Amino acid sequence: MFLKRTFTFLLCLFSLSLQAQDWNKKQCAVVLTYDDALNVHLDKVIPALDALGLKGTFYLTASSAAFTKRLNEWKKVAANKHELANHTLYHPCDGSLPGRSFVSPEYNLATYSVRRLTDEIRMTNAVLQAIDGKQERTFAYPCGDTKINGVSFVDAIKGDFIAARGVKGEMVSKSNPDLYNIGSFMINGQSGEELIELVKKAMQTNSMLVFLFHGVGGEHNLNVSLEAHNQLLRFLKDNEKKIWVPTFVEATKYLKTSGAAK
Repeated sequence: MFLKRTFTFLLCLFSLSLQAQDWNKKQCAVVLTYDDALNVHLDKVIPALDALGLKGTFYLTASSAAFTKRLNEWKKVAANKHELANHTLYHPCDGSLPGRSFVSPEYNLATYSVRRLTDEIRMTNAVLQAIDGKQERTFAYPCGDTKINGVSFVDAIKGDFIAARGVKGEMVSKSNPDLYNIGSFMINGQSGEELIELVKKAMQTNSMLVFLFHGVGGEHNLNVSLEAHNQLLRFLKDNEKKIWVPTFVEATKYLKTSGAAK
């Protein structure tokens, strides 16, 4: 009886240990995403990632000058196994919502049709494929908007993407996550210590944490300092035995193959 109870106890401990290491055999996953195709991503972020052997996901707005004028550099980024992902052609947001005075009339999602939006999204996929040769792609909703005049367009784009990133600030569990609205933490002004605390929470809860960056050291109203960003990267590198740092497409494909995602 004693041996049986001891065996059962050890089996439980082993099972708990496996559960705590269930993100590609790591304690948690941290995904670094960067929106809007900014010059600072090429000039500052990618060199910082490359220096530590880390990979990022870049949600590119295909009309951005930092994309169209630097295509050869983005091609090199893709060749170095960073992810080039879809953030639409013109970054339309719903200008009818509160706080959206920055939305231009030409690219006001409230005046779009689903057909216009999907056409622009698919054109962006074609442009990105011309850059990196890939057909599997992920998407990020501009401004987190998933509806046009109250009607969801999510189902209309599911066939074009492996997964999509939303903007709800939440840790992602392996328990039945919605692949087409994966939560993320939008970063604006946090210190390096605050960014690291988010990672530690992901480690404690065995979750996936998706960072949503815009400006890094400038170039956007939503911004984090280079110092804070680099402090986060160093923490991730120093703890690489416990933290998996995949691209968004890698992370969501892992969720899909694990059978937990919907």
